[in-house]
Amino acid sequence: MKNRPQIKTERLLLRPFELSDAPKVREMAGEKVIADTTLNIPHPYEKGMAQEWISTHQPKFEAGELVNYAIVLKKTQELIGAIGLTINKRFKRAELGYWIGKQYWNNGYCTEAGHVIIKYGFANLNLHKIVATHLIRNPASGKVMEKLGMTKEGIFKEHVIRWEKFEDLISYGILK
Repeated sequence: MKNRPQIKTERLLLRPFELSDAPKVREMAGEKVIADTTLNIPHPYEKGMAQEWISTHQPKFEAGELVNYAIVLKKTQELIGAIGLTINKRFKRAELGYWIGKQYWNNGYCTEAGHVIIKYGFANLNLHKIVATHLIRNPASGKVMEKLGMTKEGIFKEHVIRWEKFEDLISYGILK
């Protein structure tokens, strides 16, 4: 079994999720405001969904498809969010995704975690490009992407459906 290494920053620890994280994941990701700004977090976030999601991480990591981390405050060991790369091996590319619990917003945690996960993707996964998208109505996520050194590449008009409504996505990318 291949292990995902822990990654440390000044304030954060990025570590693999554990099944014991499931209640906190459900509590934070289950907030409508979190689901509303992401494409893949369901709402309501039903019991058992977090365990199911966490249980996919190791097999997908071993298959070279995904590296997903819990974002934890080093000082308190408190889980505050998630960050990961969905890998496309054929094109040496990955899509960055993240969410931070609402009570932890506006502290720079996502940017701090994003810098090290991008570095990990280029140095350890031999990626050539990392991309990310955000809903046009979520400019805060775009600001994070810009702080990570990502460049705006374009807008996908009415590209996805969220809450039964077509939405525009803004795309960002960064090259190795």
